[in-house]
Amino acid sequence: MQNNRALEIANLILRHPLSMLVIGMFCTLAFMFGAGAIFGLMFPKGDDTPLTFLIIMVIVAVASMIGYSAFVRFIERSPVNDFAPAGGFKEWLLGIGVGFGAMALVVGTIALFGGYKIVGTEISDQNLVMLAAGIGPGVYEEIISRGLIFRFVEKWLGSWASLAISSLFFGFMHLSNDNSSLLAATAISLEAGILLAAVYMYTRRLWAAIGLHMAWNYTQGGIFDVPVSGHAASGLIDARITGPELLTGGAFGAEASIPAIIICTGIGLYFLWRAHKAGQFVSPSWHRFKFGTDSKE
Repeated sequence: MQNNRALEIANLILRHPLSMLVIGMFCTLAFMFGAGAIFGLMFPKGDDTPLTFLIIMVIVAVASMIGYSAFVRFIERSPVNDFAPAGGFKEWLLGIGVGFGAMALVVGTIALFGGYKIVGTEISDQNLVMLAAGIGPGVYEEIISRGLIFRFVEKWLGSWASLAISSLFFGFMHLSNDNSSLLAATAISLEAGILLAAVYMYTRRLWAAIGLHMAWNYTQGGIFDVPVSGHAASGLIDARITGPELLTGGAFGAEASIPAIIICTGIGLYFLWRAHKAGQFVSPSWHRFKFGTDSKE
């Protein structure tokens, strides 16, 4: 009897959302770094061309999807709904459209107030770096931030707490980026953290959030020549960015600007409203247990 009780307690601890979050992180990161290291060794030493970087980022992105899917299927023992193919392409395109539209509105607003001017065009292989910066982080950061952190914290503490925690995590993990600041991290928490989580809540899959994140990164750097989260960009447009940092975001990029905070947070609140209207908000675990149900609010 004591052994059975001990096994029950051990199983409860193992199945707790925090435990599953840690295990899911380990599986996803192990596949990511393992694939990156293995395929990185296949390229000649010193071969750090933009094309090589793009290939490695695609491999890392695919590996993170495989690692996450394996965790969900074989350890969490659940269907891999986040990457179910039916309707996935449509949701991915929705995310692409929202990401492009949001950043185009932000850059357009900065230009309207004189902080952004087009001085020419520039086509080079450095644009492949911008594409890689969209594909790689667009996949693995969404798996970690929304597929794991948001999803499991939500199972435990409910949607509102998970929204706050995952948004703060997502924003403040950018503090280590070049040219970052407390303002930049806070801005990303508000605009991108809320928007990406809201889109995930609305669709309850990762396709749209991934598409949005990809387009968000690539539109800034690969099209408009705006620094992406503190990293220098090389876009199809050659632009000059001048003016107050509150308008332009300074060296960190438009994400740290007032226009981005207002526009992107506003879009995020719209998707939150859509998710709530669709009944996609989840109550804290103790509330669901109290009423004997695992249903949404």
